Amino acid sequence: QVLLVQSGGGLVQAGGSLRLSCAASESVFSFKSMAWYRQAPGKQRELAAVITIGGDTNYADSVKDRFTISRDDAKNTVDLQMNSLEPEDTAVYYCNAEARYTTQNYWGQGTQVTVSS
Repeated sequence: QVLLVQSGGGLVQAGGSLRLSCAASESVFSFKSMAWYRQAPGKQRELAAVITIGGDTNYADSVKDRFTISRDDAKNTVDLQMNSLEPEDTAVYYCNAEARYTTQNYWGQGTQVTVSS
């Protein structure tokens, strides 16, 4: 059973920064990609940022140039550095991992990020 354990998040003022971390229970190379999704109240869950097994990254337009996804292969972690936060970034953030050799998807427990104006 793959576990993704999230840490970080919290309350910050607009313009501030937060960092989220996701620790996987097995090698990050077990996954074809790892990502951060977010779900705002009353909205669907959306992809914020993704990093592939090859290290390629992609971002939602709404977070591009403000958020950075990174991976530590030795620690089996994926982080999301969030800068210049806006109230619209308020959401529950979820770590996701897509299995490399199966169709399984794994999710972290979710972390609340609240940005006050």
